[in-house]
Amino acid sequence: MRKGLAIAGTILLLAGCHHRRTVQTPVPPPQPQPSAAPNAPPPPPPSAVASVPSPGSLESGVASWYGHPFHGRASASGEIYDMEQLTAAHRTLPFGTMVRVHDLDNEKIVDVRINDRGPFVDNRIIDLSHAAARAIEMIGPGTAHVQLEILSTPAVVAAAYFGVQVGAFRNRENAERLRRDMESKYGRARLVERADTPGLWHVVVGMETTELGAVTLSQRIRGENSAIRATFVVRLDSV
Repeated sequence: MRKGLAIAGTILLLAGCHHRRTVQTPVPPPQPQPSAAPNAPPPPPPSAVASVPSPGSLESGVASWYGHPFHGRASASGEIYDMEQLTAAHRTLPFGTMVRVHDLDNEKIVDVRINDRGPFVDNRIIDLSHAAARAIEMIGPGTAHVQLEILSTPAVVAAAYFGVQVGAFRNRENAERLRRDMESKYGRARLVERADTPGLWHVVVGMETTELGAVTLSQRIRGENSAIRATFVVRLDSV
């Protein structure tokens, strides 16, 4: 099984205001707004600013690495995974983000490009390619305590939604059973197939417009469902 690493982050949007001359005009009465359908998607976020971390942003946690059998397969971005390129998987960073990985155990550094999703192992935040792991001498230990620094993000990033992965199953019937249970409790849940994990059905709950909203939902799910031992906030690259 692929080893893996996750993030959570909060970005505030500051809006300025200006003074203008006030003109008295008749104010029309408010019009009633139509009710949203129970399963209608929320309105899209006004911009991608809140879902893209600024260069210099930091995250600390445990890194792991992956190689075979994923080498040569499509990654979550659709790009073919080459384990000898300096790339990495992250659960919420936009594809194309450049990240500096500082190994706090041996002080070695490597820069990687995010082109995949993961890791889906609790307490891990990034999954490095074989080449990146070798560059910081992480192959033998398998994991390392690292600090991530955002170097740059893509010039154009689509506005994003965030969900909470609560399970992954090879049996679709089992995945569907959990999906129905989550939908009855939280209003939205779906099955997701990803190119990087063929044959697995991922159960993803929610469609939040901010990562913080997904973190809050993740904490609620864990608190209310003792059978669910791990949840992962993930960027939804397609909705």
